[in-house]
Amino acid sequence: MVILAVSEKAERRMIDAPRYFHNHDFLAWMEIMTQPNGKKITLRCMVDNSARHGSALWGEHGIAFSIETSQGSLLFDSGQSGDVLLHNAEKMEVDLGRCDALALSHAHYDHTGGLERFFSLSRPGIPLYASPDLFRERYALIDGKAHSIGLRLSQDIVAGQTRLCLSAEPVEILPGIWTTGEITERKEFVGGSSYLKIRVGETWQPDPYQDDFSLVMQTSQGLVVVCGCCHAGLLNTLAHVRRFFSQPIRAIIGGTHLVSAGPEILGHVVEVLREQDKGNIPDLYLNHCTGERALAILMQAFGEKVHSCPAGTVLIFD
Repeated sequence: MVILAVSEKAERRMIDAPRYFHNHDFLAWMEIMTQPNGKKITLRCMVDNSARHGSALWGEHGIAFSIETSQGSLLFDSGQSGDVLLHNAEKMEVDLGRCDALALSHAHYDHTGGLERFFSLSRPGIPLYASPDLFRERYALIDGKAHSIGLRLSQDIVAGQTRLCLSAEPVEILPGIWTTGEITERKEFVGGSSYLKIRVGETWQPDPYQDDFSLVMQTSQGLVVVCGCCHAGLLNTLAHVRRFFSQPIRAIIGGTHLVSAGPEILGHVVEVLREQDKGNIPDLYLNHCTGERALAILMQAFGEKVHSCPAGTVLIFD
């Protein structure tokens, strides 16, 4: 359900001992991941390509979410410029300086471009959760010219502002809020573009999007998956979540990179969503790189289960 009122600010919590789980910890991992969090979680869309109609909020090509619980708060991605993030935070009465943690879905500029402005407000040493591949240089190769589209800040600068928590495995950021870790099995389509490249030696190679991850929030009614861009592929990401978390998926939020998907792929997405979790269709709050065609097809298939998620959207889960 969309809630337009802003809830009370979450209690401050220092995050000093994140839980990392590796393959040999599988049984302990599964025991913890089957336990619902039992706490209210408030998610706010701080940055999106569009802003809530009639509001004083700004939009830009990018994404950022604020997530608050009674045990802490975090920022997931930072948008493209930082200007929009800070403007919208002021209008939504979100104190970014009180964030306990920062998580980055991947390195692209429209998700990390606001970091410098965010660091002007955040506390020194704030934990940053991301992939170990975050700092690889990434490019858009257009008309034979390479344009840098990755993280604008160097690793040294970021490390000077944060405590780096880089892991390819799932990590618990706050109680009941996890990273997915790297999406390693990719049997379904990948949310990529042919002109996005990395440099390997003297050659250009397709970007494998190894740095891409999403967040998983455990609630009493199931899992909420929060996506940045889903370059690893929406269905691959959902399959990964289902492998490691033994609850049904209650909601999917964010960018799904279906903007370039054709009718056949979109039809397949509809069928997979319809068949999984015993036909219980998750609520979809989609934005950024999802694309208008994909949003329309999903709305046609699932009706009131599908919503846009512009800046200013506030969702509360328990």
